[in-house]
Amino acid sequence: MSLSILARMAFGLCLLASATPSSHASLSESPRTVVSLNNDWQFRFSHEVSLSASRRVDLPHTWNAQDALAGKIDYKRGIGNYTKIIRIGEEYKGKRLYVKSEGANSVCNLFVNGRHVGEHRGGYSAFVFEITDYVVYGRENTLLFRVNNGEQLDVMPLVGDFNFYGGLYRDVNLLTTDSICVSLLDYGSPGIYLRQNRVSEKRAEITADVRLSGINMTPERLTMRVEVSDGKRVIVSRDKELILQPGAAAQPESIDFVIDNPRLWDGRRDPFMYSVDVSLLKGDRVLDVVRQPLGVRYYHTDPENGFFLNGRHLSLKGVNRHQERAGLGSALLPAHHREDVDIMLDMGVNAMRLAHYQQADYMYGLTDREGVVVWAEIPFVGPGGYADKGFVDQESFKENGRHQLRELIRQNYNHPSILFWGLFNELKEDGDNPVEYVGELNVLAHEEDPTRPTTAASNQEGALNFITDNIAWNRYDGWYGATPSTLATWLDATHRNHPEIRIGISEYGAGASCYHQQDTVVQPAPAGRWHPENWQLRYHIENWRIIKDRPYVWGSFVWNMFDFGAAHRTEGDRVGINDKGLVTHDRKDKKDAYYFYRANWNPDPMVYIAGRRADKRVRPVTEILVFSNSGPVTLIVNGQMHSVAAPDDVNVCTFSDVKLQPGMNHIEAIVSKGKKKLSDECFWSLEQ
Repeated sequence: MSLSILARMAFGLCLLASATPSSHASLSESPRTVVSLNNDWQFRFSHEVSLSASRRVDLPHTWNAQDALAGKIDYKRGIGNYTKIIRIGEEYKGKRLYVKSEGANSVCNLFVNGRHVGEHRGGYSAFVFEITDYVVYGRENTLLFRVNNGEQLDVMPLVGDFNFYGGLYRDVNLLTTDSICVSLLDYGSPGIYLRQNRVSEKRAEITADVRLSGINMTPERLTMRVEVSDGKRVIVSRDKELILQPGAAAQPESIDFVIDNPRLWDGRRDPFMYSVDVSLLKGDRVLDVVRQPLGVRYYHTDPENGFFLNGRHLSLKGVNRHQERAGLGSALLPAHHREDVDIMLDMGVNAMRLAHYQQADYMYGLTDREGVVVWAEIPFVGPGGYADKGFVDQESFKENGRHQLRELIRQNYNHPSILFWGLFNELKEDGDNPVEYVGELNVLAHEEDPTRPTTAASNQEGALNFITDNIAWNRYDGWYGATPSTLATWLDATHRNHPEIRIGISEYGAGASCYHQQDTVVQPAPAGRWHPENWQLRYHIENWRIIKDRPYVWGSFVWNMFDFGAAHRTEGDRVGINDKGLVTHDRKDKKDAYYFYRANWNPDPMVYIAGRRADKRVRPVTEILVFSNSGPVTLIVNGQMHSVAAPDDVNVCTFSDVKLQPGMNHIEAIVSKGKKKLSDECFWSLEQ
């Protein structure tokens, strides 16, 4: 049969529908394998040329966990070499071999047996190199990653109020496939894009766009099968007969399918997901199987009434999160991501801005399963209040930004929790003006994904605010000058002057140390070394009061959920830390503002006395704040009832003129919730 006849047969695709086909490919049948390469690497810096300089490390690893987090402003930024010996057995002959890194900051070159395989430029996205033609079978092979986190003007980000941790700080895996497979080389993506064309409660119309790869030198007649499971059974199955062209790198193929009366991915209320298996078969032989999640949902943002998920208004109560923590830098394990999400869920978070870069795929998987709405963004970051700029008008820089945007979208296309693509943070229009380029990125984002809106985080007026579908601002009213009340004035004026734009708050926050306590509420200097916890609390009470009463604010995101490393900072109780977190850098202490949001965002009954760490008092008459989402609070001071107070509109009970006795004082707050009693207590000492 001629190639032209085969091509015409492929063009006239055959869709076969069956709820329970007679045979199914399963993941266990697939020849694809994934083997972790995380353990037992030899590491040395490039300037350490001695043969004995290497030392063992396991991945994930960064070389900046100590110096950057100690506030060393010139922490090591250069090249680190990671070497590993792997044996490639004879059984791998006929297979295709790949090395996948989930993230290396920020320029990475791979060598196999001393031969250069390729370079990846960008510190936060995954990347894959095929090494089939570089290995020797039946022998040990040497992998060398050279990772460079040095400053350069053609890789995003150029600047940032956070640390640029160097290293192989995410997982590295060896993957094998058949000679024909779903492509692993399409910008590090899974090679499958589940496009949600039209979704309602009655019907979901989906297209599976798949990229196929083959190294055979003749056309191959294949079957591509798409199977959708609801966790109990296959509910949709579609087959397509096709011709894979010789040497195809990423041949596009598509299959449309419909789910009737779909169960929707509905945020925290019901984060249900289907699973979709895409299989390649040649006759009865299974060549490849790849599984992807499918969370079916529809949503929009209204300039007047905010955000709607599946037709229901949803107030996005969000936080920002950096991927790093005390003692580890950016080299986090799954347990660390899980702990972060658990802390956020306990506070009542239903949205996250994962700033300022693509974060671990495992993290997006957690937000999928927990029903947390996500804003994911590329590291196109401006300087904020610092020197230099985040944009250079040179083609190599702009191409790197396009590449990182394609990676972000393609690698994360199937995560249902991601509802917004973020394009920039705090850029400036003076000098090289990024407005035209941001417009190009906005077009590119919609070409890559026509189903999701774009957004951005601004901190100034100007044309940058009118490019993306949504826009949000980083506001620090009451911290970097002004007072919290100016946030209300600014929001209302912006909404009045530009009623057509969709306004969000991408950042708001104030610094606080658990060690800095005072029994008088006084606004501190943000650049100073005194960051009292009670001012952060006052800041958040007043800011949230303003935000919650403005339905046109489509979402708000506290800066930040956790304290994080920023080596250049010299403020608060220690250098090298941005202490605007609601939780400390080591995740051990939750600040008072955390419990304020828990009282407002988490419906689980609670009562909490604020200012508990200010246990050494100097004022004999004081004011006590208690958070309660369970009704009026009775305050007991030294065994005597002081008074009863009802929560206000942000669940704060205020007790004025509370008299303390010299020496130790026992403070109790009690709430009766039906037959249950909730209580909290603390002890304060009044100095003589």
